Amino acid sequence: MSRFWSSLTHELSPYVPGEQPRMAELVKLNTNENPLGPSPRVLEAVRGEASDTLRLYPDPQATALRAALASYHQVRPEQVFVGNGSDEVLAHAFAALLKHDAPLLFPDITYSFYPVYCRLFGIAYETVPLDQAMHIRVADYRRPAGAIVLPNPNAPTGVALSRAEIATLLEQHPDAPVVIDEAYVDFGAESAIPLIASHPNLLVVQTMSKSRALAGLRVGYAIGDTELIEALTRVKDSFNSYPLGRPAQAGAIASLQDEAWFQQSRARVIEGRGRLTLGLIRLGFDVLPSAANFVFARHRSHAGAALATALRERAVIVRHFAAPRISDYLRITVGSDGQIDRLLSALSDILGNAPD
Repeated sequence: MSRFWSSLTHELSPYVPGEQPRMAELVKLNTNENPLGPSPRVLEAVRGEASDTLRLYPDPQATALRAALASYHQVRPEQVFVGNGSDEVLAHAFAALLKHDAPLLFPDITYSFYPVYCRLFGIAYETVPLDQAMHIRVADYRRPAGAIVLPNPNAPTGVALSRAEIATLLEQHPDAPVVIDEAYVDFGAESAIPLIASHPNLLVVQTMSKSRALAGLRVGYAIGDTELIEALTRVKDSFNSYPLGRPAQAGAIASLQDEAWFQQSRARVIEGRGRLTLGLIRLGFDVLPSAANFVFARHRSHAGAALATALRERAVIVRHFAAPRISDYLRITVGSDGQIDRLLSALSDILGNAPD
């Protein structure tokens, strides 16, 4: 059938998401899903939308959701854009804001969707290497750039920049759009949203999939200057004029209304991250300082691919990347207490039985 493909389709190398295997008694720690579930208010709101009104189109502007997000983040509704998960929001940003004569800059070790979007939209880009400690150095971005996109915390490393460092980056590139991808920011990093008021080139992208446990609803959003939001809207309305369904809009609003659940949930994940990190260190792993709901770790004497395979044989799934510089690392989602115990027990068994 490939003879019917366009030349663009032939040239694409699509993003490969973490697998969703079907295994008995599986401990699934490869896709950074929240182990705690959404607020009960979300479930009630979604059930409330399971009615005859599903025959009607949703609000194409997601007016109520944008107003709720604006109130939550202390901005104006016209500074908020919503879409089907942050991946779609990012796709619109790449098309609307990140294609210029000078190259787009992003880290050499980062979210692997970025180069995929560049190929899809024909965007020239350059990668900026992380330092030896796997940190982003803002000083390394002091070079010609048409635009910049950075995850904060970075993925898959989990290492975060401070808001002050992001402010420095913005001041170095006042004439270039800068997108900060904050998918994991709620687990310990500083959001760049307060910088939007003084930096019209800044777009901050967030998701409700991680800290609010709504990965199944697909709700992402961007906050920025009204001109940036208008650009995203122009692309969205040229592609998908009704992006969020009624259940997604209602569930997202309900999540924002239950701050206590959100704070308790994120605190439990952060506590679990600390326990997971300490357990891995005791087993001989080097663990990067994570501000996300996952850790990035490598064992001092065992290859990452071999450990991932051995864990899989014990029904524990983690994410391994074969890319240069990180092939010995494992990205491990912070699961429930029981899942963390299963992982550490499996690793202890693997390492105890491995030849020296």
